[in-house]
Amino acid sequence: MSTWPQCAMLYDGTFAGFLSCVGESFRQKVYPFYFLPPWAEQVSLYPLLEVPTDQSLAREIYGQLEEQVSPTFRRMMTYSFLTSLPQRERNMFDVIYLAFHRALPQDLTDERILVLTRAIRRLVNEAHKYKGFVRFADYGGVLVGQIAPENQVLPLLRPHFCQRLPEEAFLLHDKTHRQALFAAGGKWKLRPLDHLALDDPDRAELRCQALWRQFYHTVAIPQRYNPRCRQTHLPQRYWSEMIELQAEARRG
Repeated sequence: MSTWPQCAMLYDGTFAGFLSCVGESFRQKVYPFYFLPPWAEQVSLYPLLEVPTDQSLAREIYGQLEEQVSPTFRRMMTYSFLTSLPQRERNMFDVIYLAFHRALPQDLTDERILVLTRAIRRLVNEAHKYKGFVRFADYGGVLVGQIAPENQVLPLLRPHFCQRLPEEAFLLHDKTHRQALFAAGGKWKLRPLDHLALDDPDRAELRCQALWRQFYHTVAIPQRYNPRCRQTHLPQRYWSEMIELQAEARRG
């Protein structure tokens, strides 16, 4: 365990901001017990240290995650930040501290490692599901989809949809984390987006949605209806985002 004095760090909630906190903790020899993004309750018994995002420092720390440890470790930290793990930053910092002091356990069942690998597994599984569950609608030539994931899956979905829709302009909105993926003309951006107000779909889009619902019900085999099996492969929390199941979602 570190002998550094403990503190709470206030940062902007971004990955670069977190890496800045890591760099600053090693500079000042303080151990952050809490990481407080802007939306968190800013109450702590520990001294509060506000850390502005330093892009240069963040890049330096990001490089050291690979140079001092391994490319796999850097990927692990990057993915860990995208998870919905409670106190993810504290868990990540504990592991980074051990790694930078050459004390990282090689046993993958060590609880400090296991808590992150489990969270990453949930992140990757959720992103995999959304590759099949996302539904886009045409709004004036732009394909628009909205999702409400538990984890920040947009960075993992970006390569898939940019490859699948290379000639399309599309927008995928993450309502949970208030961010959106924009893509058009072979370029893409991830940007904050608090709220997306959409007009009603036009007549052509409504006809397309009706045809999709008809196809979904036509290919179903009533004699093999198995709600438990469907719930296993298609959890109900995704239904409200899927055109063919929205009516069932509203009925509960």
